[in-house]
Amino acid sequence: MEEVLAALEAPGVTKAKVAVSDIDGVLRGKYLDARKCAEALRGSLGFCSVVFGWDVGDRPYPGGSTKGYPDVRLRLDPNSLRRIPWEHNTPLLLADFYQADGAPLAICPRQLLKGQIAAAAELGLTASFGAEFEWFNFRETPQTAHAKDFHDLQPLSTGMFGYSLLRAGQSADFLHTLFDTLGALRVPLESLHTETGPGVLEASLLHSDALEAADRAAVFKYAVKELAHRSGLLATFMAKFSDTLPGCGGHLHQSLLRAGHSAFFDAQAPGQMSATLRHYVAGELQLA
Repeated sequence: MEEVLAALEAPGVTKAKVAVSDIDGVLRGKYLDARKCAEALRGSLGFCSVVFGWDVGDRPYPGGSTKGYPDVRLRLDPNSLRRIPWEHNTPLLLADFYQADGAPLAICPRQLLKGQIAAAAELGLTASFGAEFEWFNFRETPQTAHAKDFHDLQPLSTGMFGYSLLRAGQSADFLHTLFDTLGALRVPLESLHTETGPGVLEASLLHSDALEAADRAAVFKYAVKELAHRSGLLATFMAKFSDTLPGCGGHLHQSLLRAGHSAFFDAQAPGQMSATLRHYVAGELQLA
């Protein structure tokens, strides 16, 4: 907490960015006066609950609230502090929603994950996750893409060539910007390469505990779009941008640990798959 307050009250710091995850995993937020942000860290902040009633195009979800979307309480997480390199190291803080009585707001994705982490802890388990994303990059702006009605967009590179050193090298400035800037943003990458499809890149994020992994995933998508824009590009993580081209995959590498050792491994079991692993996969298949 003291480190975050010091960052907000440092000379020259006038504002911070505060962000929450909507139910689609997209970060929504605002700039906040640094003094107001410091006050919120010591208490809470009001934030409009409409972020749970909109889709990514700000269209209301069917069956949404008939009573409007009032402000709900928001608490900033000091452990989420990041500094945005391309905005003069402006502080960035993620936050959780709470009910008026202080109980976690059930619809808040970050609170939902925290509940699952706590449930796993009661079983003596901790989770380690690492996200992996594919996305298209175009030599377009939002304005040119709209003018073309999103047809015939010019990709960053042509053809199909996954793991191409040549194509990666031809866009080296952008790839170096991604790798280095994301690292400075506390979203460290394990790898970055071209994937099959024109202008497609794939990045693997370094694994971490479940909450940090989710934060990294959300911040990653936000940051990639910002950095692409600043490089004269347009990035999209749309699952299927074209019916004639490969889609964009999203992989989630998952491990459960018990007393620091893999709970998925059993040297004596068939395939060395523990009962925990088999139940884990069965649950994912049932709920998929």
